[in-house]
Amino acid sequence: MQYMILWGVIFVLAVIAELASLQLVSIWFAVGAVCAFAAAFFGMGFTGQFGLFVAVSVVLLIATRPLLKKLRVKQAPPMNADRDIGDTAVVIEEVNPALGTGRARTNGIDWIAVSEDGSVIPKETVVLITAIEGAKLIVRYKRELQQAQ
Repeated sequence: MQYMILWGVIFVLAVIAELASLQLVSIWFAVGAVCAFAAAFFGMGFTGQFGLFVAVSVVLLIATRPLLKKLRVKQAPPMNADRDIGDTAVVIEEVNPALGTGRARTNGIDWIAVSEDGSVIPKETVVLITAIEGAKLIVRYKRELQQAQ
């Protein structure tokens, strides 16, 4: 009976740790604890219960962890450049979708620039950065920005 309580507590702690992390680090131990709990229920000695707990946990870890790593969706790392959205940039090469040209500079860094609405934006124009897609700034020409200079 006392070992059933021990395995129940280990199970609860492993589930709480899993829910807190969501990284599949302790779910294997929760399943191992359930198996050890069942072994205790059917009268197996503590050494057998502990051996079953370790064996089940290790086998599940070895068998499923690599598979889950492959299935896990890889997220793109956040870019520091995302903080530039909403800032301004200066066009250093005419943005012209028909010719496939366009470069802008913001914070001392040159970027490929693409007009948000497909319009041509002349060199030396101040533009608003509306989005960043890979290595491209998506920019919008704003007359207010030109008048502020």
